[in-house]
Amino acid sequence: MSSSCLLQNLAAGSAFLFHRQTQRNKMSCKSPTLAWVMLVGFLALLDSRCQAQRDCRVSSFTVQENFDKYRYAGFWYAIAKKDPEGLFLQDNVVASFTVDENDKMTATARGRVVLFGNWEMCADMIGTFTETEDPAKFKMKYWGVASYLQKGNDDHWVVATDYDTYALHYSCRNITEDGTCDDSYSFLFSRTPDGITPEAQRIVRQKQVEICLDKQYRRIVHNGFCD
Repeated sequence: MSSSCLLQNLAAGSAFLFHRQTQRNKMSCKSPTLAWVMLVGFLALLDSRCQAQRDCRVSSFTVQENFDKYRYAGFWYAIAKKDPEGLFLQDNVVASFTVDENDKMTATARGRVVLFGNWEMCADMIGTFTETEDPAKFKMKYWGVASYLQKGNDDHWVVATDYDTYALHYSCRNITEDGTCDDSYSFLFSRTPDGITPEAQRIVRQKQVEICLDKQYRRIVHNGFCD
């Protein structure tokens, strides 16, 4: 939910509760539970209206301004992920981004995969990046060192980062006729496996709403499986 919708909902909810309280006082009826149930339902209705107003076209998503790939380079620990379709690294994911002497960015990633339902192993992936007009939007050609992993040429957008603690990545693999995405994935990266600060969490949650992926992430564990 956007901040403007949130403020509108709070104002409308307060007015609704005040109206219900006035009615209750007039009728000398003491039923606070019913009033709160009605308030929750009312706010849920307003929230659904806000969701309907949200623009989920991929072209409307904003990315990190004045992105600096040199500051972005280095090790990142994936701590949360919105999964795509296909077989990718599942947890214990650590990525390393490098910018070479020709200003070209490449990446390697290592993590745990599960094959055939119960065969666990560590696997490696490699990616090369092609720049676009927007410095925070890349095309990433990637493949697994082992043939069973996915390969492709996807978007790699840096939605938000402070370079020192967190980075939120986004990729859409298929845009529908209405401009929305029906096969996307996203990583939340941290410079350490311990997670990000509460302040960074608030920023990330808002950005996840803006790219229409709120509440779709799963936590990625780091238990030393691939160390």
